[in-house]
Amino acid sequence: MSTVHMNTARSTVLAAPVALTLALVATACGPAEPTKPNNAPGKPGGTYSVALTEPDHLLPGRTTSSYSLQVLQGLFDPPASLDPKDGTVKPLAALSWTTEDNVVWTVKFRSGTTFHNGEKVTATSFADAWNAAAYGPNGWDSNYYFAQIKGYDALNPAKEGADPTARTLSGLEVVDETTLRVTLKAPFGQFPMLLSFPAFAPLPKAAIAKPDVFDIAPIGNGPYRLDGQWERNQKIELKKFAAYGGPRKAMADRIDFKIYTSRETAFTELQAGNVDVLTTVPSANSMQAKRLFGERFSIRPSGTMDYLGLPVKDPRFADPRIRKAISMAIDRKGITQAIYNGVYNPATSVVGDMIPGHRPGACGKTCAYDPAAAKKLFDEAGGFDGPLELYFSNSDATYEQWMTSIANQLKDNLGIQDVKFRKMAPADLSPLLNEGRNKGPFRQNWVIDYPSIQNYLDGLYYPGNRSGWSDKEFDSLVAKGNAAKGGEAIAAYQKAEDIALRDLPYIPLWNWQDQSAWSDRIGNVVIDSYAAGLHLDRVTVNR
Repeated sequence: MSTVHMNTARSTVLAAPVALTLALVATACGPAEPTKPNNAPGKPGGTYSVALTEPDHLLPGRTTSSYSLQVLQGLFDPPASLDPKDGTVKPLAALSWTTEDNVVWTVKFRSGTTFHNGEKVTATSFADAWNAAAYGPNGWDSNYYFAQIKGYDALNPAKEGADPTARTLSGLEVVDETTLRVTLKAPFGQFPMLLSFPAFAPLPKAAIAKPDVFDIAPIGNGPYRLDGQWERNQKIELKKFAAYGGPRKAMADRIDFKIYTSRETAFTELQAGNVDVLTTVPSANSMQAKRLFGERFSIRPSGTMDYLGLPVKDPRFADPRIRKAISMAIDRKGITQAIYNGVYNPATSVVGDMIPGHRPGACGKTCAYDPAAAKKLFDEAGGFDGPLELYFSNSDATYEQWMTSIANQLKDNLGIQDVKFRKMAPADLSPLLNEGRNKGPFRQNWVIDYPSIQNYLDGLYYPGNRSGWSDKEFDSLVAKGNAAKGGEAIAAYQKAEDIALRDLPYIPLWNWQDQSAWSDRIGNVVIDSYAAGLHLDRVTVNR
């Protein structure tokens, strides 16, 4: 994307993409090309279905799960959206955002829009939502997305057991019904990109008053509204919102999310014609999907990375040498070949190779398979006693397959004989990890929200992150990158990445390639590599 360095000159975004301080040059190394629409433009109307794994929450600020975000993409309009072609940020619920110093931002919202219950959407609707997510005691998953805003620390005291000294962010000022002034803690040129994340969507009064009730029957401001309520582990049904006042044009009348316990089951249902879209075709079925669906099968580079997280506050994993030994004992290439048919690529960096500033081999020998060196390092660090518990979700059969491979490699290469599996539903695993109740390494992935190194670093290593790791020099370098421009910003982020790879609280494993398939009943299928996933509003039904 193009770059404009914003200093004292005012920069205003209206109908055009915003320009950012950090150079993200799409022509050199941009985000993945989205799935190309077919049978476009199509006609409005009709119903289609989407295969889905059970979400954890449907209140935007409470979740960072891709399963949840896929549904929220239809229900809510956050201030901004990312163009699926190149990742540039564009207005959605907002009309514009302006700044003179990358610290104080004035966000202007559309007037005359309402929530699905008829309640008016105002600047206060956004401020209330952001304050609720940022207030530490609420325990909402997206809390740290608001850490850039002034006053966040008062809502989230660093000292364990300390009470917040405020209930709202001092950096939020409702100027009038359609204007919100946002003051950040420090210059952050990528703030407009952050506004595309669903947690920044507005919330009606009902969400603040009774969040648990709202969670199963959310009321949004997007082009689709909930029909009934979320029927857990079964279905979520959406219908077009007739009074929608935003810029998106919903094509289908209805969208039925069918919830499956595994991607393999969902793929079988797609073949049988019982569901229209599967955005995550199992890698083991890639050749079959290509043969069966032809042009209705898409494979493309992804910003999603699988990793093994380590609880560094557990004395057994406190020594970085132990963490590095575990990393070097894992045969990434062998696992991706055997389980993913070579579709996934072994990771050599925290950052996906589609992101500007990615450095191949940044992880060095630590991410290379070397059993002898791994055992030597493990023994030098004193090894550890007791069982090794591995945590992962049951949403995909391949997770247990490769966890089994890793367990065997750790037994063979490091001599860890007592390995136990802790397999559970994603909706159960997420709160367990958030609360630090796991007693061993955990399998997770990181799905980029927007195409920037910063999103990996701030997203994975935020204060209080699931590994429990922190480093002041790392934090300082990320802050330096946030305030810098162009190459200086990327250089600072890369130095921060070096520290993360030195200490290795998260072990990079492999980068996904996204595989999707859909039925011949639908067209104009657009799937991007960010939080939006399938663009629900664009799909047409061939009737």
